[in-house]
Amino acid sequence: MNMIKWQSFNFPTDVMLSGQRLDVATQLTSFPKDSTMFYSFEVLRDKIALFLNLDKLKYSYWEYKPIENKTVNFLRLGPNGLDIFDDNSHRIGRIEQPLTRFLAIGNITGNLGLYSYKPDKGKFEATFQALSNTCDLPVACKPYGICTSSKSCSCIKVMSKGDCNNNEEEWLSMKRLCDHEMVELEGVTTVLRNGTEARNVSKERCEELCKKDCECRGASYSVPDESCVMYGVVMGVKEIERVSGLSYMVKIPKGVRLSDEKSNVRKWVVGLVGGIDALVILLLLSGFGFYYIRKRRKRSSQPQPQPQPQPQLQEEPNT
Repeated sequence: MNMIKWQSFNFPTDVMLSGQRLDVATQLTSFPKDSTMFYSFEVLRDKIALFLNLDKLKYSYWEYKPIENKTVNFLRLGPNGLDIFDDNSHRIGRIEQPLTRFLAIGNITGNLGLYSYKPDKGKFEATFQALSNTCDLPVACKPYGICTSSKSCSCIKVMSKGDCNNNEEEWLSMKRLCDHEMVELEGVTTVLRNGTEARNVSKERCEELCKKDCECRGASYSVPDESCVMYGVVMGVKEIERVSGLSYMVKIPKGVRLSDEKSNVRKWVVGLVGGIDALVILLLLSGFGFYYIRKRRKRSSQPQPQPQPQPQLQEEPNT
């Protein structure tokens, strides 16, 4: 919010004040500092939702739908919370929070909060947050990071120099990943929704679809629904209890190997171990072979000593 210079009821940015109304197809936006992505809170006909936006990519990570799937027309923020109305101005839903003064989207986390004033502290505080679990945030960890059950970040290293501490723009760049293969990460999923979906497909077909799509970086597959959802980013990944029939896969360079390090913080590491080991062995063998051949050639090129005549033993005549 500190980055906003001006906003009004008609052209809001990341804040909605008590008494303010948002009509369908309008939105609030919040821009993280020094980043190409941004968050949006949008009013749609069937729901209200939070979205992560990156270039042409757009994924929701929180949704609220009215009861009985009623159609949304507008929202109004009041002292008792956020009210949702239909085309006839009938209230069809409410996110209740007494003494609400304003609503805002965090420009770091992308979380939606309802704020009330705390006289004892002399400041406003979020008395309601759409996402109360840190790992449910889309940027709880950096791209190719996994938010673990201990609220720590582990890293999926997909290159020989892969590091989740690298520049964020490098990970978010729209580099095409064509000559890659898929690997499944056990016990994880993504909080992102609304990816490119394919229905009535097998898990193997889901892998093939992502491999052939150079813009695809990861995919989730549901066995009960026979559905495949593909994503152009690897973000919002979190550790979960293993769920039968649910898979999450990421695209990695060919020839890499996945190793699972067991520690207090579980890590998912993809390293070029096999390829490097084979290369080292090949170089060693090549080196020894070259040394052996060179030594043989050197010995064969040296002049061979001429054999010296052996002295003849003269027999003494018998006397």
